[in-house]
Amino acid sequence: MQNCWLLLFATLLLGSTIQASQVLYREENGVKTAVYLSPKFRLGAGSVENKFYHNIDFPKGHIALKEFSAEVVDEEGISVPLHETYLHHWVIMRYYALTTDNGEKELKTISVKNSGVCQNTLGQYFGLGSETRRTDTYVPDPYGIEVGNPADSPDGYVERWYLNVHAIDTRGVVDRLGCTECKCDLYNLTRDEFDRPLRSDYIGGLLCCYDQTQCRLREGFQSIKRNLYLKYTVKWVDWVDTIVPVKIYILDVTDTGERKGVARNSVGLTAQMAGCKVEYEVEPCGVSGECLDIKKTSIVMPKGGYVIYGAAHQHTGGIVSALYGEDGRMICTSRAIYGEGKEAGNEAGYIVGMTTCYPQPGSVKISDGETLVLESNYSSSQRHTGVMGLFYLLIAEQPPNNILLHVQETIKFPMYSWALIFLGLTIAFIAGFSYMRRNERNEGYQSLVA
Repeated sequence: MQNCWLLLFATLLLGSTIQASQVLYREENGVKTAVYLSPKFRLGAGSVENKFYHNIDFPKGHIALKEFSAEVVDEEGISVPLHETYLHHWVIMRYYALTTDNGEKELKTISVKNSGVCQNTLGQYFGLGSETRRTDTYVPDPYGIEVGNPADSPDGYVERWYLNVHAIDTRGVVDRLGCTECKCDLYNLTRDEFDRPLRSDYIGGLLCCYDQTQCRLREGFQSIKRNLYLKYTVKWVDWVDTIVPVKIYILDVTDTGERKGVARNSVGLTAQMAGCKVEYEVEPCGVSGECLDIKKTSIVMPKGGYVIYGAAHQHTGGIVSALYGEDGRMICTSRAIYGEGKEAGNEAGYIVGMTTCYPQPGSVKISDGETLVLESNYSSSQRHTGVMGLFYLLIAEQPPNNILLHVQETIKFPMYSWALIFLGLTIAFIAGFSYMRRNERNEGYQSLVA
């Protein structure tokens, strides 16, 4: 009964304070959870929002991030389905700002990017798209993403976070899939947001659906503009020495490995890559029936470690993405989950989730300097523009202490201890398999309809 009252209270709190930045806070077994709202953005039929919000609300202190999820909601706090507002992507990035900055006008900032090799284009800590609601992002124990360590802050700076939300309102548009894939003719664009002419072969993508652009509507369609928010939920624990830190790597199937140069800032040495183009085009196969577009690239990992988590990011038409080691071994496979209905989180024709990998701790290791192969598969029964083939990895440089076996010390154990050791290893083995996500589901890909 007490839990029911708490749930009712949380629901009332959510509905009554939807315009406040922090909607809900709770703590359970040391894991703290806070629900925040982005600044309000306003969308009408066919319009696009693609803004950056600096100094957003975020947990403070020296902590270990355990989970980050997000979705678009309306002013009542109700989840908005993708066939009304398509969440193209959201990303959240960490940075340092001068302590004299007030957050509204920041005079000097220093970006803190992930550990991947595409930092000039993919420096975020978290980020997903339409698959947000049904893609796991939790970091299993004893691991955590360390942030807020005062020892890491440059003198005179404080840690802050900024958010980018790219949403497309597809109510009443003539071509829902075309609008979500940012096809340039539907947006009536031949120049990008900086007034530079587009390439003649650029059919669609991010350059044609920037902030405040408009996708073509059905003749006579009218809609009322509405206020929306990105509701984001953060889970974390206070940092302790027993937590094993993990690093974030974001790989891109368009990465050609071309280096643009090296830039140094006060945080460290950052390799700038020219080859990570983020998006690409899937050409139609030109024959009847299902066809498959397979795109691959090789990526050298500057630093290796033990894989803790893996998940891909794909757009409509995506089927599966896979990451292989240098010797051909499978590191992680992530499949697209398509919706089957109309409600938020199950929208037919849209990718509503990606399966994830949680290997048994210590079982999957990437070596320093190892060349990985990333593969992204899309249906090519029709053209797809502006698609992505990203892969998120969490890597720990060292395994947790409890799985390190010091065989040389076992000779000191009495004979009966072997039974206890065997029992302990059996329990650890079974517990390790709980990390594996067995959420393989049917792809069920279908074209979006207006």
